[in-house]
Amino acid sequence: MVRHCIDLLRSVACLVVICLTPAWGQDVSILRGVTLIDGTGAPHQQNVDVLVSGTTIVRVEPTGTTTAGTVHDYRGKFLLPGLISAHSHVGQVNGTSQSPANYNRDNILRQLRQYEVYGVTTIVALGTNQKLFYEIRKEAHDGTIPGADLFGADRGIGVRNGVPGGQVLAATEDQIDRPGTAEQARAAVRAAKERGTDFIKMWVDDSYGTVPKMTKEVYTATIDEAHRQGLRVTAHIFSLNDAKALVAAGVDVIAHGVRDQPVDHEFIEAMKKNSVWYIATLGLNDAVFIFAEHPEWLDDPFFQHALQPALKAQFADAAWREKTLAAPATNRARDAVRMNQRNLAILHDAGVRIGFGTDSGAMPLRIPGFMEHRELALMVEAGLSPQESLAIATSGSAALLGLDDRGTIQAGKLADLLVLDADPAEDILNSRKIHAVWRRGKPVSGPVTGFTP
Repeated sequence: MVRHCIDLLRSVACLVVICLTPAWGQDVSILRGVTLIDGTGAPHQQNVDVLVSGTTIVRVEPTGTTTAGTVHDYRGKFLLPGLISAHSHVGQVNGTSQSPANYNRDNILRQLRQYEVYGVTTIVALGTNQKLFYEIRKEAHDGTIPGADLFGADRGIGVRNGVPGGQVLAATEDQIDRPGTAEQARAAVRAAKERGTDFIKMWVDDSYGTVPKMTKEVYTATIDEAHRQGLRVTAHIFSLNDAKALVAAGVDVIAHGVRDQPVDHEFIEAMKKNSVWYIATLGLNDAVFIFAEHPEWLDDPFFQHALQPALKAQFADAAWREKTLAAPATNRARDAVRMNQRNLAILHDAGVRIGFGTDSGAMPLRIPGFMEHRELALMVEAGLSPQESLAIATSGSAALLGLDDRGTIQAGKLADLLVLDADPAEDILNSRKIHAVWRRGKPVSGPVTGFTP
Protein backbone atom coordinates (compact mmCIF):
# COMPACT_ATOMS: atom_id res chain seq x y z
CA MET A 1 0.00 0.00 0.00
CA VAL A 2 2.82 2.39 0.95
CA ARG A 3 4.75 1.50 -2.24
CA HIS A 4 1.57 2.08 -4.28
CA CYS A 5 1.15 5.55 -2.75
CA ILE A 6 4.80 6.41 -3.41
CA ASP A 7 4.47 5.30 -7.04
CA LEU A 8 1.29 7.33 -7.38
CA LEU A 9 2.96 10.44 -5.95
CA ARG A 10 5.88 9.99 -8.34
CA SER A 11 3.44 9.80 -11.26
CA VAL A 12 1.67 12.93 -10.16
CA ALA A 13 5.01 14.72 -9.73
CA CYS A 14 6.03 13.72 -13.24
CA LEU A 15 2.76 15.03 -14.63
CA VAL A 16 3.26 18.32 -12.80
CA VAL A 17 6.77 18.64 -14.22
CA ILE A 18 5.51 17.87 -17.73
CA CYS A 19 2.69 20.42 -17.43
CA LEU A 20 4.94 23.14 -16.05
CA THR A 21 7.79 22.62 -18.50
CA PRO A 22 7.41 25.10 -21.38
CA ALA A 23 7.14 23.59 -24.84
CA TRP A 24 10.13 25.63 -26.02
CA GLY A 25 11.98 22.95 -27.95
CA GLN A 26 15.11 24.59 -29.37
CA ASP A 27 13.49 27.86 -30.43
CA VAL A 28 13.89 29.81 -27.22
CA SER A 29 15.73 33.12 -27.61
CA ILE A 30 17.29 34.82 -24.62
CA LEU A 31 17.73 38.59 -24.82
CA ARG A 32 20.47 38.74 -22.22
CA GLY A 33 21.40 41.39 -19.71
CA VAL A 34 19.10 44.22 -20.79
CA THR A 35 17.79 47.19 -18.89
CA LEU A 36 14.06 46.74 -19.30
CA ILE A 37 11.61 49.57 -20.02
CA ASP A 38 8.46 47.46 -20.05
CA GLY A 39 6.00 49.98 -21.53
CA THR A 40 3.85 50.37 -18.45
CA GLY A 41 5.64 53.46 -17.15
CA ALA A 42 7.17 51.45 -14.30
CA PRO A 43 10.80 52.03 -13.25
CA HIS A 44 13.54 50.33 -15.25
CA GLN A 45 14.45 46.74 -14.42
CA GLN A 46 18.21 46.37 -14.48
CA ASN A 47 20.18 43.41 -15.80
CA VAL A 48 17.38 41.04 -16.76
CA ASP A 49 16.83 38.44 -19.47
CA VAL A 50 13.76 38.37 -21.66
CA LEU A 51 12.87 34.90 -22.92
CA VAL A 52 11.06 34.54 -26.24
CA SER A 53 9.61 31.40 -27.78
CA GLY A 54 8.02 31.50 -31.21
CA THR A 55 6.33 34.89 -31.53
CA THR A 56 5.74 35.35 -27.82
CA ILE A 57 7.48 36.61 -24.70
CA VAL A 58 7.73 33.73 -22.22
CA ARG A 59 9.00 35.57 -19.19
CA VAL A 60 11.33 38.18 -17.72
CA GLU A 61 13.88 36.91 -15.20
CA PRO A 62 17.23 37.79 -13.58
CA THR A 63 20.03 37.47 -16.08
CA GLY A 64 21.62 34.04 -16.37
CA THR A 65 18.68 32.16 -14.85
CA THR A 66 18.03 30.19 -18.03
CA THR A 67 20.94 28.86 -20.07
CA ALA A 68 19.25 26.66 -22.69
CA GLY A 69 18.46 28.68 -25.81
CA THR A 70 19.95 31.05 -28.34
CA VAL A 71 21.56 33.92 -26.45
CA HIS A 72 21.52 37.44 -27.87
CA ASP A 73 24.01 39.39 -25.80
CA TYR A 74 22.39 42.77 -25.16
CA ARG A 75 24.29 43.66 -22.02
CA GLY A 76 24.37 47.45 -21.72
CA LYS A 77 21.37 47.82 -24.02
CA PHE A 78 17.87 49.11 -23.27
CA LEU A 79 14.82 47.08 -24.27
CA LEU A 80 11.32 48.43 -24.78
CA PRO A 81 8.21 47.40 -26.71
CA GLY A 82 7.94 48.32 -30.37
CA LEU A 83 6.24 51.68 -30.92
CA ILE A 84 2.57 51.68 -31.95
CA SER A 85 1.18 54.48 -34.11
CA ALA A 86 -2.60 54.76 -33.94
CA HIS A 87 -2.63 57.42 -36.68
CA SER A 88 -0.55 56.89 -39.81
CA HIS A 89 -1.11 56.28 -43.52
CA VAL A 90 0.28 54.04 -46.24
CA GLY A 91 0.35 54.30 -50.03
CA GLN A 92 -0.16 58.06 -50.17
CA VAL A 93 3.35 59.26 -50.96
CA ASN A 94 6.49 58.15 -52.75
CA GLY A 95 9.45 60.50 -52.58
CA THR A 96 7.95 63.96 -53.09
CA SER A 97 5.03 62.53 -55.09
CA GLN A 98 1.54 62.53 -53.62
CA SER A 99 -0.83 60.55 -55.81
CA PRO A 100 -3.45 57.77 -55.74
CA ALA A 101 -1.05 55.83 -58.02
CA ASN A 102 1.23 55.44 -54.99
CA TYR A 103 -1.31 53.06 -53.46
CA ASN A 104 0.41 49.96 -54.80
CA ARG A 105 1.85 46.85 -53.22
CA ASP A 106 5.53 47.64 -53.64
CA ASN A 107 5.20 51.12 -52.18
CA ILE A 108 3.10 50.01 -49.21
CA LEU A 109 5.48 47.15 -48.39
CA ARG A 110 8.42 49.57 -48.61
CA GLN A 111 6.71 51.89 -46.13
CA LEU A 112 5.79 49.09 -43.73
CA ARG A 113 9.40 47.98 -43.77
CA GLN A 114 10.57 51.52 -43.07
CA TYR A 115 8.24 51.78 -40.09
CA GLU A 116 9.62 48.49 -38.77
CA VAL A 117 13.30 49.42 -39.20
CA TYR A 118 12.61 52.59 -37.22
CA GLY A 119 11.09 50.59 -34.36
CA VAL A 120 7.42 51.20 -35.19
CA THR A 121 6.06 47.66 -35.18
CA THR A 122 2.32 48.38 -35.46
CA ILE A 123 0.49 51.11 -37.36
CA VAL A 124 -3.07 52.11 -38.17
CA ALA A 125 -3.59 53.43 -41.70
CA LEU A 126 -6.30 55.90 -40.78
CA GLY A 127 -8.26 56.28 -44.00
CA THR A 128 -7.86 56.55 -47.80
CA ASN A 129 -7.34 52.80 -48.15
CA GLN A 130 -8.14 50.79 -51.26
CA LYS A 131 -9.09 47.14 -51.69
CA LEU A 132 -5.41 46.16 -51.61
CA PHE A 133 -5.29 47.17 -47.93
CA TYR A 134 -7.19 44.08 -46.82
CA GLU A 135 -4.85 41.71 -48.66
CA ILE A 136 -1.75 43.30 -47.14
CA ARG A 137 -3.33 43.59 -43.68
CA LYS A 138 -3.89 39.81 -43.58
CA GLU A 139 -0.31 39.11 -44.61
CA ALA A 140 0.97 41.55 -41.99
CA HIS A 141 -1.17 39.91 -39.29
CA ASP A 142 0.08 36.47 -40.37
CA GLY A 143 3.70 37.62 -40.40
CA THR A 144 4.27 36.46 -43.97
CA ILE A 145 5.62 39.82 -45.16
CA PRO A 146 8.34 42.01 -43.64
CA GLY A 147 7.33 45.24 -41.98
CA ALA A 148 5.06 46.68 -39.32
CA ASP A 149 1.73 45.06 -38.49
CA LEU A 150 -1.13 46.87 -40.20
CA PHE A 151 -4.61 47.93 -39.13
CA GLY A 152 -6.82 50.53 -40.78
CA ALA A 153 -9.95 52.60 -41.25
CA ASP A 154 -11.04 51.62 -44.74
CA ARG A 155 -11.71 54.66 -46.96
CA GLY A 156 -12.86 57.15 -44.35
CA ILE A 157 -15.74 59.60 -44.54
CA GLY A 158 -15.19 63.14 -45.75
CA VAL A 159 -17.15 66.01 -47.26
CA ARG A 160 -18.05 66.79 -50.85
CA ASN A 161 -15.78 69.59 -52.07
CA GLY A 162 -14.27 69.66 -48.60
CA VAL A 163 -11.73 68.00 -46.35
CA PRO A 164 -9.69 66.08 -47.16
CA GLY A 165 -8.88 68.01 -50.30
CA GLY A 166 -6.65 66.64 -53.01
CA GLN A 167 -3.89 69.12 -52.26
CA VAL A 168 -3.67 67.71 -48.74
CA LEU A 169 -4.46 64.02 -49.12
CA ALA A 170 -4.58 62.96 -52.75
CA ALA A 171 -7.07 60.15 -53.30
CA THR A 172 -9.41 58.66 -55.86
CA GLU A 173 -13.19 58.67 -55.42
CA ASP A 174 -13.14 55.08 -54.15
CA GLN A 175 -10.63 55.99 -51.42
CA ILE A 176 -12.88 58.41 -49.55
CA ASP A 177 -16.66 58.28 -49.06
CA ARG A 178 -18.33 61.70 -49.16
CA PRO A 179 -21.96 61.27 -48.06
CA GLY A 180 -24.31 64.23 -48.26
CA THR A 181 -27.10 62.83 -46.08
CA ALA A 182 -27.45 60.83 -42.90
CA GLU A 183 -28.66 57.75 -44.80
CA GLN A 184 -25.74 57.94 -47.20
CA ALA A 185 -23.42 58.13 -44.20
CA ARG A 186 -25.02 55.06 -42.66
CA ALA A 187 -24.70 53.19 -45.95
CA ALA A 188 -21.01 54.10 -46.14
CA VAL A 189 -20.43 52.77 -42.63
CA ARG A 190 -22.25 49.52 -43.41
CA ALA A 191 -20.20 49.07 -46.58
CA ALA A 192 -16.97 49.62 -44.66
CA LYS A 193 -18.09 47.06 -42.09
CA GLU A 194 -18.81 44.61 -44.91
CA ARG A 195 -15.31 45.11 -46.31
CA GLY A 196 -13.85 44.34 -42.88
CA THR A 197 -12.60 47.68 -41.56
CA ASP A 198 -11.06 48.00 -38.11
CA PHE A 199 -12.34 51.57 -37.52
CA ILE A 200 -14.38 54.35 -39.08
CA LYS A 201 -12.53 57.59 -39.82
CA MET A 202 -14.22 60.99 -40.28
CA TRP A 203 -12.83 64.36 -41.33
CA VAL A 204 -14.62 67.22 -39.54
CA ASP A 205 -12.79 70.41 -40.49
CA ASP A 206 -13.29 73.36 -42.84
CA SER A 207 -9.61 74.21 -43.43
CA TYR A 208 -9.72 77.65 -41.83
CA GLY A 209 -13.20 78.32 -43.21
CA THR A 210 -12.24 77.81 -46.85
CA VAL A 211 -14.32 74.68 -47.61
CA PRO A 212 -17.60 73.08 -46.46
CA LYS A 213 -17.58 71.26 -43.13
CA MET A 214 -19.33 67.98 -42.36
CA THR A 215 -22.78 68.63 -40.96
CA LYS A 216 -23.95 67.50 -37.55
CA GLU A 217 -26.57 65.32 -39.26
CA VAL A 218 -23.91 63.39 -41.18
CA TYR A 219 -21.37 62.94 -38.39
CA THR A 220 -24.04 62.00 -35.84
CA ALA A 221 -25.44 59.35 -38.20
CA THR A 222 -21.91 58.08 -38.91
CA ILE A 223 -21.14 57.64 -35.23
CA ASP A 224 -24.50 56.06 -34.45
CA GLU A 225 -24.32 53.57 -37.33
CA ALA A 226 -20.71 52.69 -36.54
CA HIS A 227 -21.63 51.85 -32.97
CA ARG A 228 -24.58 49.78 -34.22
CA GLN A 229 -22.08 47.86 -36.32
CA GLY A 230 -19.67 47.38 -33.43
CA LEU A 231 -17.11 49.83 -34.81
CA ARG A 232 -15.34 52.72 -33.13
CA VAL A 233 -15.01 56.14 -34.75
CA THR A 234 -11.95 58.36 -34.98
CA ALA A 235 -12.30 61.99 -36.03
CA HIS A 236 -9.94 64.46 -37.70
CA ILE A 237 -10.46 67.88 -36.11
CA PHE A 238 -8.68 71.19 -35.70
CA SER A 239 -10.88 73.32 -33.45
CA LEU A 240 -12.05 72.98 -29.88
CA ASN A 241 -15.70 73.58 -30.82
CA ASP A 242 -15.67 70.71 -33.32
CA ALA A 243 -13.95 68.44 -30.80
CA LYS A 244 -16.60 69.25 -28.19
CA ALA A 245 -19.44 68.59 -30.62
CA LEU A 246 -18.01 65.24 -31.64
CA VAL A 247 -17.47 64.13 -28.05
CA ALA A 248 -21.10 65.04 -27.35
CA ALA A 249 -22.14 62.97 -30.38
CA GLY A 250 -20.28 59.92 -29.06
CA VAL A 251 -16.98 59.84 -30.99
CA ASP A 252 -14.42 57.39 -29.62
CA VAL A 253 -11.10 58.97 -30.62
CA ILE A 254 -10.04 62.54 -31.32
CA ALA A 255 -7.41 61.84 -33.95
CA HIS A 256 -5.62 65.22 -33.94
CA GLY A 257 -4.93 67.72 -31.23
CA VAL A 258 -7.00 70.85 -30.62
CA ARG A 259 -4.94 73.65 -32.13
CA ASP A 260 -7.04 76.82 -32.27
CA GLN A 261 -7.38 77.66 -28.56
CA PRO A 262 -6.69 76.24 -25.11
CA VAL A 263 -8.87 73.34 -24.03
CA ASP A 264 -11.25 74.15 -21.19
CA HIS A 265 -12.71 72.40 -18.17
CA GLU A 266 -15.90 71.49 -20.05
CA PHE A 267 -13.95 69.64 -22.73
CA ILE A 268 -11.69 67.88 -20.24
CA GLU A 269 -14.62 66.63 -18.20
CA ALA A 270 -16.51 65.47 -21.30
CA MET A 271 -13.45 63.56 -22.55
CA LYS A 272 -13.04 61.84 -19.20
CA LYS A 273 -16.73 61.13 -18.68
CA ASN A 274 -17.07 59.53 -22.11
CA SER A 275 -13.66 57.78 -22.01
CA VAL A 276 -12.64 59.38 -25.31
CA TRP A 277 -9.05 58.89 -26.49
CA TYR A 278 -6.91 61.82 -27.66
CA ILE A 279 -4.08 61.65 -30.21
CA ALA A 280 -2.21 64.95 -30.50
CA THR A 281 -0.15 64.37 -33.70
CA LEU A 282 2.20 67.21 -32.73
CA GLY A 283 4.46 66.45 -35.68
CA LEU A 284 1.75 67.18 -38.24
CA ASN A 285 2.23 70.96 -38.13
CA ASP A 286 5.87 70.72 -37.07
CA ALA A 287 6.70 69.03 -40.39
CA VAL A 288 5.50 72.10 -42.28
CA PHE A 289 8.59 74.10 -41.31
CA ILE A 290 11.09 72.11 -39.25
CA PHE A 291 13.04 70.64 -42.19
CA ALA A 292 13.35 74.04 -43.84
CA GLU A 293 14.92 75.36 -40.63
CA HIS A 294 17.66 72.74 -41.03
CA PRO A 295 18.06 71.69 -37.39
CA GLU A 296 21.30 69.97 -36.42
CA TRP A 297 19.75 66.49 -36.50
CA LEU A 298 18.84 66.92 -40.17
CA ASP A 299 22.35 65.73 -41.03
CA ASP A 300 22.24 62.71 -38.70
CA PRO A 301 22.35 59.29 -40.39
CA PHE A 302 19.21 58.38 -38.41
CA PHE A 303 17.25 61.02 -40.31
CA GLN A 304 19.05 60.75 -43.63
CA HIS A 305 18.36 57.03 -43.94
CA ALA A 306 14.61 57.72 -43.77
CA LEU A 307 14.75 59.89 -46.91
CA GLN A 308 14.15 58.83 -50.46
CA PRO A 309 16.39 60.61 -53.01
CA ALA A 310 13.77 63.14 -54.18
CA LEU A 311 13.03 64.24 -50.63
CA LYS A 312 16.72 64.45 -49.79
CA ALA A 313 17.24 66.72 -52.78
CA GLN A 314 14.32 68.94 -51.74
CA PHE A 315 15.73 69.46 -48.26
CA ALA A 316 19.09 70.43 -49.76
CA ASP A 317 17.47 73.03 -52.02
CA ALA A 318 18.04 76.53 -50.59
CA ALA A 319 15.22 77.98 -52.70
CA TRP A 320 12.77 75.45 -51.28
CA ARG A 321 13.84 76.24 -47.73
CA GLU A 322 13.52 80.00 -48.30
CA LYS A 323 10.08 79.68 -49.90
CA THR A 324 8.84 77.40 -47.12
CA LEU A 325 9.96 79.67 -44.31
CA ALA A 326 8.42 82.72 -45.99
CA ALA A 327 5.03 81.11 -46.61
CA PRO A 328 2.04 82.35 -44.53
CA ALA A 329 1.26 78.74 -43.60
CA THR A 330 4.55 78.47 -41.73
CA ASN A 331 3.72 80.92 -38.93
CA ARG A 332 0.27 79.37 -38.68
CA ALA A 333 1.89 75.95 -38.29
CA ARG A 334 4.26 77.19 -35.58
CA ASP A 335 1.30 78.57 -33.62
CA ALA A 336 -0.56 75.28 -34.06
CA VAL A 337 2.37 73.25 -32.71
CA ARG A 338 2.65 75.44 -29.61
CA MET A 339 -1.10 75.27 -28.92
CA ASN A 340 -1.14 71.53 -29.55
CA GLN A 341 1.70 70.98 -27.09
CA ARG A 342 0.04 73.14 -24.48
CA ASN A 343 -3.25 71.27 -24.80
CA LEU A 344 -1.59 67.85 -24.74
CA ALA A 345 0.12 68.68 -21.44
CA ILE A 346 -3.14 69.95 -19.92
CA LEU A 347 -5.13 66.91 -21.02
CA HIS A 348 -2.45 64.46 -19.94
CA ASP A 349 -2.13 66.04 -16.50
CA ALA A 350 -5.92 65.99 -16.16
CA GLY A 351 -6.06 62.24 -16.73
CA VAL A 352 -7.52 62.14 -20.24
CA ARG A 353 -6.62 58.95 -22.10
CA ILE A 354 -3.76 59.73 -24.52
CA GLY A 355 -2.74 57.66 -27.55
CA PHE A 356 0.18 57.97 -29.92
CA GLY A 357 0.13 58.90 -33.59
CA THR A 358 1.77 61.25 -36.06
CA ASP A 359 -0.19 61.26 -39.34
CA SER A 360 3.01 59.87 -40.85
CA GLY A 361 2.74 58.85 -44.48
CA ALA A 362 -0.11 61.25 -45.26
CA MET A 363 2.15 63.78 -47.00
CA PRO A 364 5.78 63.64 -48.18
CA LEU A 365 7.09 65.67 -45.23
CA ARG A 366 5.49 63.31 -42.69
CA ILE A 367 8.20 60.70 -42.99
CA PRO A 368 7.32 57.14 -41.87
CA GLY A 369 9.36 55.94 -38.91
CA PHE A 370 11.23 59.15 -38.30
CA MET A 371 8.03 61.05 -37.48
CA GLU A 372 7.33 58.76 -34.55
CA HIS A 373 10.67 59.60 -32.94
CA ARG A 374 10.13 63.29 -33.64
CA GLU A 375 6.72 63.00 -31.97
CA LEU A 376 8.32 61.58 -28.82
CA ALA A 377 10.70 64.55 -28.68
CA LEU A 378 7.83 67.01 -29.15
CA MET A 379 5.85 65.31 -26.38
CA VAL A 380 8.76 65.69 -23.97
CA GLU A 381 9.20 69.30 -25.10
CA ALA A 382 5.51 69.79 -24.22
CA GLY A 383 6.20 68.76 -20.63
CA LEU A 384 5.62 65.01 -20.50
CA SER A 385 8.48 62.93 -19.15
CA PRO A 386 10.30 60.53 -21.48
CA GLN A 387 8.91 57.61 -19.49
CA GLU A 388 5.36 58.92 -19.83
CA SER A 389 5.80 59.53 -23.55
CA LEU A 390 7.16 56.04 -24.15
CA ALA A 391 4.30 54.46 -22.21
CA ILE A 392 1.81 56.37 -24.37
CA ALA A 393 3.60 55.20 -27.53
CA THR A 394 3.47 51.56 -26.46
CA SER A 395 0.92 50.37 -23.90
CA GLY A 396 -1.20 53.51 -24.35
CA SER A 397 -1.72 53.04 -28.06
CA ALA A 398 -2.22 49.30 -27.61
CA ALA A 399 -5.04 50.05 -25.18
CA LEU A 400 -6.55 52.63 -27.55
CA LEU A 401 -6.58 50.03 -30.33
CA GLY A 402 -7.94 47.31 -28.07
CA LEU A 403 -4.86 45.15 -28.68
CA ASP A 404 -4.11 43.24 -25.49
CA ASP A 405 -1.42 41.12 -27.16
CA ARG A 406 1.23 43.87 -27.44
CA GLY A 407 2.46 47.18 -26.03
CA THR A 408 4.25 45.85 -22.94
CA ILE A 409 7.07 43.40 -22.25
CA GLN A 410 5.29 40.75 -20.22
CA ALA A 411 4.68 37.04 -20.46
CA GLY A 412 2.22 36.16 -23.20
CA LYS A 413 2.70 39.36 -25.22
CA LEU A 414 3.97 39.49 -28.79
CA ALA A 415 7.73 39.82 -28.96
CA ASP A 416 7.73 43.09 -30.92
CA LEU A 417 10.76 44.75 -29.37
CA LEU A 418 13.08 47.71 -29.75
CA VAL A 419 16.71 47.45 -28.58
CA LEU A 420 18.50 50.76 -27.93
CA ASP A 421 22.13 51.63 -27.28
CA ALA A 422 21.26 54.34 -24.73
CA ASP A 423 18.57 55.15 -22.19
CA PRO A 424 15.61 57.07 -23.71
CA ALA A 425 14.38 57.97 -20.24
CA GLU A 426 17.59 59.90 -19.69
CA ASP A 427 17.29 61.69 -23.05
CA ILE A 428 14.36 61.01 -25.37
CA LEU A 429 16.64 61.49 -28.38
CA ASN A 430 18.20 58.18 -27.37
CA SER A 431 15.11 56.53 -28.85
CA ARG A 432 16.94 57.12 -32.15
CA LYS A 433 19.95 55.03 -31.12
CA ILE A 434 18.47 51.81 -32.46
CA HIS A 435 20.61 48.70 -32.08
CA ALA A 436 18.03 46.13 -33.23
CA VAL A 437 14.33 45.62 -33.86
CA TRP A 438 12.46 42.39 -33.19
CA ARG A 439 9.14 41.55 -34.79
CA ARG A 440 7.07 38.49 -33.87
CA GLY A 441 9.94 36.94 -31.92
CA LYS A 442 12.70 37.36 -34.50
CA PRO A 443 15.38 40.03 -35.00
CA VAL A 444 14.43 41.76 -38.26
CA SER A 445 16.83 44.69 -38.47
CA GLY A 446 19.79 46.41 -36.86
CA PRO A 447 20.81 50.09 -36.90
CA VAL A 448 18.94 52.18 -39.47
CA THR A 449 22.20 52.85 -41.30
CA GLY A 450 21.70 49.47 -42.93
CA PHE A 451 18.40 50.59 -44.49
CA THR A 452 17.79 52.24 -47.84
CA PRO A 453 14.24 53.56 -48.34
